[in-house]
This record gives sequence, C-alpha cells and structure tokens, in this order.
Amino acid sequence: MKPKLSSIDNVMSKSAPTPKSTRADAVASMSTAKVAASPHSVESPVASTATTIEITKDYLHFSAAHFTIFSATERENLHGHNFDVSCSLDTTVGPNGLAFDYNVVKDRLMALCDELDERVLLPAQSPHLKFERDAGYLIVRFADERIPFLERDALLLPIRNATVEEFARWFAQRLGADAELSRQPIESLNVRVSSGPGQWASCRWSRP
Repeated sequence: MKPKLSSIDNVMSKSAPTPKSTRADAVASMSTAKVAASPHSVESPVASTATTIEITKDYLHFSAAHFTIFSATERENLHGHNFDVSCSLDTTVGPNGLAFDYNVVKDRLMALCDELDERVLLPAQSPHLKFERDAGYLIVRFADERIPFLERDALLLPIRNATVEEFARWFAQRLGADAELSRQPIESLNVRVSSGPGQWASCRWSRP
C-alpha cells in the first residue's frame, strides 16, 4: 500500500499551494508572450543553460519479493525488500527560468512503482527459468524445483534477473519510451533503485 505524502510535503503544500498546472502554464506563457510582442520590439537574447533536476520523494518506493539467480543450479531463497526509487534529469532551463513541468515525471515514476508493489517479481528473460500456467497459478521451474505462485501475486518482467541493476534498467527504459516524456526537453535521465540503505544501482537513458 502507498503511504500518504510525507508531513514535509504536506506542510509545504499548505504554506505555499502551487497547482500542478502552474509550471506548465508558465512554460507555455513564453510562446504566448512572443506572439503578443510588438513586431518593432527588440528582445534581449537569453542563453539557455543546462541543468540537472533530481527527484527523490518518500512515496517513490515499492515493496516486492524476489530471488536472485547465480547460476543454473544456485539461487537465493525467496525474500523481500522495500525498494526506493529516484531519478535525475539532464535538461535545459528556458529564458523564463523553467525547464518543463516535471510533475509528469513524478507521476510516471509513481505509476511504475505501483505496478511492482506487493508482487513477486520474476525475470522472464532468464535462461535458467521456465514458466507454466495452470489453473490460476504461475509455475516457475528452476533446476529440479517446481515453484508455484498465484498468478495475481506474480509479475513477469522483461528482465534477465531479479536484481536492482535490472530493475533500474526497467524503469529507465519505461521512462525513455513514454510518449509524454519524449515531448519534454529531456536529454538524458538516470534512474536509481535501492534495495536497502547504502545499496543502489542506476541506469542511464539518453535521447537518440
């Protein structure tokens, strides 16, 4: 289950309410202002500057079970973690002092976390696993083991192993393929996934 926004976020929202549309409207207002300007007016050129936006929120996390596979005959026991997710974006600041409405990135990250939350995460691309479906169960075969999961509890992901390295790659690829994000001035993004304090893996996506 997802917790409510942290108390810090709530205090900030009460003291300085900012509608989500404000940033987008501010970005759009620059083009409107140019249309309305007199044809005889002279605008001072303002160079765009590169910047990195970092998004780290308490609500960007998921709880999931997994096991890492080490070889054709060795694997971890099934266990779980509370995974944390963060993202940094390389972009440019426009002449109005804004890059883009990056609330859309927060929304996408939260939706992806929800997809993984409270599931058993299984690597569909592992060469050491085979999968069968039978009467509402997903049967995982590993070496000489037969491991049944309820289909509603298990999630097959297009990854090679159930590791933070592969989870980070999954997040980065999903964000990179997002149609709405592709319309934003994002040059590259870096997603980090943690399975515990002091242990992160990251994956970078760059615009082609």
